[in-house]
Amino acid sequence: MLGLPKTTEVNKRIPKQALHNNMQLTPMLKRVLTEQVDSIYWRNKIADDTMNLGKGNTVTEIQIFEIRLNSSNLNTELLRQIDKQVYYHVLFLLEYKGEYQAWIAHKEKAQTGDNAFKVHDYYHTDRLPEEQLMLKLDGMNLDTVYENYVRQLGGKALEAQKSGESLEHSIERDKKRQKLQREITVLEGKVRRERQFNKQVELNSELKRLKRMMEAIYIDAR
Repeated sequence: MLGLPKTTEVNKRIPKQALHNNMQLTPMLKRVLTEQVDSIYWRNKIADDTMNLGKGNTVTEIQIFEIRLNSSNLNTELLRQIDKQVYYHVLFLLEYKGEYQAWIAHKEKAQTGDNAFKVHDYYHTDRLPEEQLMLKLDGMNLDTVYENYVRQLGGKALEAQKSGESLEHSIERDKKRQKLQREITVLEGKVRRERQFNKQVELNSELKRLKRMMEAIYIDAR
């Protein structure tokens, strides 16, 4: 699935009670952990002492956590809370009935508060049989390995639009794209429902403006 060497293997079960006791979880997330999660395993540790990789400036280790689910859906706020409080960067593997999804979020050290990290949006694969979920470990140091994992899971949304574009820039552009797409979708619905011609003209004018802004996101990135 990940093709990692045996030197990275940990394969240690993490008791759910340990998360209950040691993490700051809301009552709602404690229910999610109890009801939606069957078991959690720490599968791998990618680090300079487990692989022939250079240390990163921001990424010191990448942990692989496998979460086995009781149902096909998981409230991803649980992933976010784990990510915020685990000091290292994490790639999650969600398993249900023999199929897997890989989930990852770009995260950066928090400047304030009790959490170790600020966690941005998650990117994930489709749910696939284990043998079809392939992620490539690509990079000479932990920073680039992590960045390439995020870009792989982000797919076209995080493709660098020009040479040397940072991951942060790609993610910020995708956030703008998602926000504009939501606004366009809402406005298209209003146009379809509107019966007054003058109001339709006004809404269509605004819709064209938003679509031009969407195009500009990619033009500016070239």
